[in-house]
Amino acid sequence: MDLFANLANGFSIALTLQNVFLCFIGALLGTAIGVLPGLGPLATIAMLLPLTYALEPVSALIMLAGIYYGAQYGGSTTAILVNLPGESGSVVTCIDGHQMARKGRAGSALAIAAVGSFFAGTVGTLLIAALSPYLAKVALSFGPAEYFSLMVLGLIAAVILASGGVLKAVSMILVGLLLGSVGIDVSSGVHRFTFGSFELVDGLDFAALAMGLFAFCDIMANARGSHARQLATGKIASLWPSRDEFRKAWPAVLRGTGLGSVLGLLPGGGATLSSFASYMIEKKIARDPSEFGKGAPAGVAAPEAANNAGAQSSFIPMLTLGIPSNGVMAMMIGAMMIHNIVPGPQIMTRNPDLFWGLVASMWIGNAMLVIINLPLIGLWVRFLQIPYFYLFPAILIFSMVGLFSIENSVTAIYMGAAFGLLGYVLNRLRCEPAPLLLGFILGPMMEEYLRRALLLSRGDPSVFVTRPLSAVLLAGALVLLVTVIFPSVRKKREEVFAEN
Repeated sequence: MDLFANLANGFSIALTLQNVFLCFIGALLGTAIGVLPGLGPLATIAMLLPLTYALEPVSALIMLAGIYYGAQYGGSTTAILVNLPGESGSVVTCIDGHQMARKGRAGSALAIAAVGSFFAGTVGTLLIAALSPYLAKVALSFGPAEYFSLMVLGLIAAVILASGGVLKAVSMILVGLLLGSVGIDVSSGVHRFTFGSFELVDGLDFAALAMGLFAFCDIMANARGSHARQLATGKIASLWPSRDEFRKAWPAVLRGTGLGSVLGLLPGGGATLSSFASYMIEKKIARDPSEFGKGAPAGVAAPEAANNAGAQSSFIPMLTLGIPSNGVMAMMIGAMMIHNIVPGPQIMTRNPDLFWGLVASMWIGNAMLVIINLPLIGLWVRFLQIPYFYLFPAILIFSMVGLFSIENSVTAIYMGAAFGLLGYVLNRLRCEPAPLLLGFILGPMMEEYLRRALLLSRGDPSVFVTRPLSAVLLAGALVLLVTVIFPSVRKKREEVFAEN
C-alpha cells in the first residue's frame, strides 16, 4: 500500500501545471536532439544545466530526465528514415529499420519503434517504483568502506563498457579523478592544484566542465562539416504495422524490455549495450536469421525496446545508491548537487516529493512521447535538411549566456572554453569524455568515504576486505578488471562498439 500512496503523492506533484509543461519541454527537446545528429542528451543537458538554478529541484530533474529518455525515442526516427542514428543506442535500429523504409514500410517501422519504446519505458518506470525502495533499504546498511568499494566497482565497470580502448577509458577516469580533487581539501584546508588562482579555490565548476566537454566540443567537431541529409524514402504511408509484422515484433519487444531493464542497472550499461545485446539475441533465436539485415520487424522492435528500458532502469542506481551508471546520470547527480541534494538511499526519506514526483513524471513523459513522435515525423524530417552551420552559432550563444548566468562572471565561460578545447583534443584522439565526467563526480565522494573508512578503522586498510559486502564488491571489480585483460574479451568488446 505504501507504493500506491507514494505514487499518488508523486502524481500529485508531477501533474502540476509547471511540471507537466517542463516534462513536455524535456520530452520535446529530447526527441529533437535525438533526431538531429551530432547533438546528444549529454550536450543538451550540459547546456540547460545553468537554467536549473532558477527551478525547483523536482521540476529541474523532470525536465532533464525527459531530455534523456526522449532522445532514445527520437534517435530511431533518423535511423529508420535516413540510415543515420541520432543516438548511439539507435545504431542497431539502422540495420533493419532503414531496410523496412526502403521497402516502403517506413511508417510501420516508426510505429513499431514508438510503441515498443512506450511499452519498455513504462515497464522500466514501474521497475524504478517497485525496486528502488528495497534497494535503498539494502543501501542503508552500507558503511563508508562499502560505498568506497561500490564506487570502485562502478568505475571499473565504466572502463569495460565505455567505447574505445581500455587504456584510454582508464586514462579518462584518472583525469576525472584528478580534476575532481582541485580546490580546498575539506579535511586539512590545504589548497590543491589551484596554482595560486582564487577562482579555483572552490574547485572546478561542474556546469563549465560538462558544457565544455560536451556542448562546446560537439559544436567544434560538428561545425567542421555539414549535417544536411536527404530523405532516402518516399512519402510515408500508413503508420500501422501489418498483422504479420505485429506478430513478429511483440515477442521481441518483451525480450528487449526484459534485457534492457537488467543491463540498464549496470554501471556503464544502459541504452547502447542493451540495444546491441538484444539485437544479437533476436538474431540467434530467430527461425530465419537471414531476414535480419533485410527489414526484419524484430530487428527494430528489440533494440528500440531495449534501449528505452535500459535508459529508464539506469535511474535506479543513480537514485538509490548515488552511483551514476553513465554520463547522463552523472549530469543528473550534478543537477542534484546544484540544489544541495545528496543522491543516495536517504533521498526517498529526505526528499520523497522529488523521488516520487520524478518517477510519476516518467509515465507522463512516455505517454507524451508517443503523441509527439508519430504526428511530428514530417517536421523532424524537415529539421534534417537544415545545415549544421546555421544551428551552431545559436547553440554557442545560448551556452555562453547560460554559463555567465551561473555567477554573473566570465570565468565560467573561459573555463568552459578551456574544457571545450580539451574535449575536442580528446575527440580527435578517440577518447570518450563520459568516463572523465564519471571520475569527476565520483572522485570527491570516493575520497570522502575512503577517509571516513580509514578514520573509523584507525588507519587499518584491511577494513575494505574484512567487511564482507565491501570485500564482495572489490572482488567483483577485480574480476571485471582481470576479465577485460583477456584478448578474446577485449576483441568482443571492441567489436560491439565498432559502429558507435
